[in-house]
Amino acid sequence: MRDVARRVLRRTEPAPLRVEAPPALLEVARDGVVPLVSGEDAGRLRVAVVVPQFRRGSGGHSTIMHLLRGLEARGHTCSVWIEDTDGTHRDEAPQETERMFREWFGALNGDVHASFAAWRGADVVLATGWQTVHRVLRLDGARARGYLVQDHEPEFFGTSAERTWAEQTYGLGLPCAAASPWLADELRSRYGARASSFDLGVDHAVYAPADGVERRDDLVVFYARAVTARRAVPLGLLALGELVRRRPEVEIVLYGEARPIAAAFEHRDAGVLEGGELARLYSEATVGCVLSLTNPSLVPTEMLACGLPVVDVASRSMLATFGADGPIALAPPDPLGLAAELERLLEDAGERTRRSEAGLALAAERTWPRAVEQLEEALRGWL
Repeated sequence: MRDVARRVLRRTEPAPLRVEAPPALLEVARDGVVPLVSGEDAGRLRVAVVVPQFRRGSGGHSTIMHLLRGLEARGHTCSVWIEDTDGTHRDEAPQETERMFREWFGALNGDVHASFAAWRGADVVLATGWQTVHRVLRLDGARARGYLVQDHEPEFFGTSAERTWAEQTYGLGLPCAAASPWLADELRSRYGARASSFDLGVDHAVYAPADGVERRDDLVVFYARAVTARRAVPLGLLALGELVRRRPEVEIVLYGEARPIAAAFEHRDAGVLEGGELARLYSEATVGCVLSLTNPSLVPTEMLACGLPVVDVASRSMLATFGADGPIALAPPDPLGLAAELERLLEDAGERTRRSEAGLALAAERTWPRAVEQLEEALRGWL
């Protein structure tokens, strides 16, 4: 009977809690950084990019792939190496992980690898998230290493080991290419890092005013990617609830999240949309709302490229990137302030037109070829 009881107890015990950490972090602490190698500069570079685990709709991975395709167009050879630090892809076959990456983030002439078994060195190896830095420091056969920094990642966490590790990566000696002048200044002033910047681009073949789509005067779209805490979705929902209370005739569309979002007001949940679908939505809407508590995302500029006036929060990054009276209407980061700015644009067609024209002019200057040129200059500087 005791044996039966033990077997029953084992079956009802919860599965062990898996606690994850970057696999190469301890290797760097114990064994140090693998030395760089010397080599001839052939002009065309072999660029290897180490990316963290991914999910459908990740703007950071989309940015990386835009940049890599641009580097390939300039004659360089690129490859992607996935460092699955939190076990997102643990139960997938490597070929399935690689297939999903290509399907979700677009084609690349170079290889996509779900492990480092085929690692063969590179002219430049790029870390692209704090979780990937230690792996990059342990890869051999590299002439140079660098850090593609798209956001101030310690702010993604509360007080924790992860926050500490993210902060420490900026002091490990990698030169940085940061996705805005504000972010480059943060890295230099707070961590003493060597940092240049590039401007996030827009795919103008996708994001432009859609033919045959008439812009409405009663539709607000909100980037409600709730799994990304820095997009401040709870704040946005409160503001939209207040807006609906004041203007019940306004239609609200939430998008960016794979699961439906429970909100205290009537709305349409569009889920995760592809680029063409987003361009049509941006071309139809009256006002777009995106909340950027850290570095600006791709979304505000993509909205501007479709002629859509945008409301965002007056965070330090947004003020530094777009200015207090730039094309994006910046509001205090509180529900009433955001609701008031949204309502002001809904009521003032002239102001919407002014913002739309200024946004189209700014977005026209933000291209991926320009961003790639800025990144390529940084890569060659590191060599």
